[in-house]
Amino acid sequence: MTHNTAADDRDAGLAAQYEAYPYPERDPQDENHRLLIGSPSHLREVDYWVFGAQRPRSQALRVLVAGCGTGDGAIMLATQLARVARPAEVVCLDRSEKALSIAQARAKARSLDNIRFVQGSLTELESLGLGLFDYIDCCGVLHHLPDPIAALQTLEHHLAPHGGMGLMVYAPYGRTGVYMVQDALEKLAPLAHSPQERLDVARRVMRTLPATAWLHQNGNFGDHLSGGDAGLYDLLLNPRDRSYTINDFLALLDQAGLEPTALMEPARYDPGLFLPDPRLRARLSTLPWQTQAAIAEDLAGNMATHVAYVVRKHAAPEKPDPLNPEAVPIMREIPGAELAKQMTPDNMLPFHFGTLVVPIPLPPQTRGILPLIDGERTVGELAEILATRGVSAEKFKHVWQESFGILERLNRVLLRSPA
Repeated sequence: MTHNTAADDRDAGLAAQYEAYPYPERDPQDENHRLLIGSPSHLREVDYWVFGAQRPRSQALRVLVAGCGTGDGAIMLATQLARVARPAEVVCLDRSEKALSIAQARAKARSLDNIRFVQGSLTELESLGLGLFDYIDCCGVLHHLPDPIAALQTLEHHLAPHGGMGLMVYAPYGRTGVYMVQDALEKLAPLAHSPQERLDVARRVMRTLPATAWLHQNGNFGDHLSGGDAGLYDLLLNPRDRSYTINDFLALLDQAGLEPTALMEPARYDPGLFLPDPRLRARLSTLPWQTQAAIAEDLAGNMATHVAYVVRKHAAPEKPDPLNPEAVPIMREIPGAELAKQMTPDNMLPFHFGTLVVPIPLPPQTRGILPLIDGERTVGELAEILATRGVSAEKFKHVWQESFGILERLNRVLLRSPA
């Protein structure tokens, strides 16, 4: 009984937090000059990583954003769908009236008519009668819930056949220092105190936090620490804040009957990228991918979250063939010409995995291929253009397979879905 009361107290504290300090702190006026982009729920990622670039773009898409907060993911996806006139409905669910009002104001500022808002808890999804969804976004929510497995199972029950989800949970090593300060603040500013009182204590502590505190050494939280009251509260005063190693996260998915189609970015979970020693790479190649992913997390030390696209077990779509002459490559976000400019003279692409920068080797011809990728040209047409530059069909096939394999794992080049 005591455990349940404590759990209820934490949940009540969480509800109070997001009414007092809706997170992330957003001004609807900013919608006039920027669209925040991220993962999960970028439309091109959903098309590729969830549906294997096989689901027609003309097919209506039902989306649930479960715990939408102030709306970052929902506004991004609804805007991307509207820009290309895709038939869709984005349902935003959150129990915080204040957070929903901000998301609604952001949608209004963009004149989005493909989005609707429902106040309620995803733990009560069964009673809301919202139906099934082709895609469900649950980003930054599960790790705050009393029973994450039950919540994830509820979401799985609301997936349409062949549907999938985009998830984000906290990871422990990249949050080094956070939990130490959280523990101290829970002693100094107990949950029973009002959110305003707790925030005042946190501000005072942060003004004179000892230079030796691990949080000072962690470069992952500039956006939280400079994100106003909501950012500081969410980072340091959240009443319930779990974190998952990649193995913990995969176990959570398994218990809910789900499996990942991709961890974001896939290359981030390849320790061979930052362990160039040939003997180490040979040893790594004998290990299961889950073990390699865990090693990458252990050694990199800066993974503060895990983002994944997931589907029901044994339901992953077959990966499209990048060598199919009819396939249409598409840049995820950065134009190909811009990405090519980032390559160094020795054909390396410096890639940022959070605060870790890793040089990624690419074939020299990649520099010439990238600017040609416009989301309309087929692979066959790319081969024809390269042929005029003296690159044989066989050479192109080899170069394109290697280039696409690398850039896909970096989540930079994907394939377009059919019309």
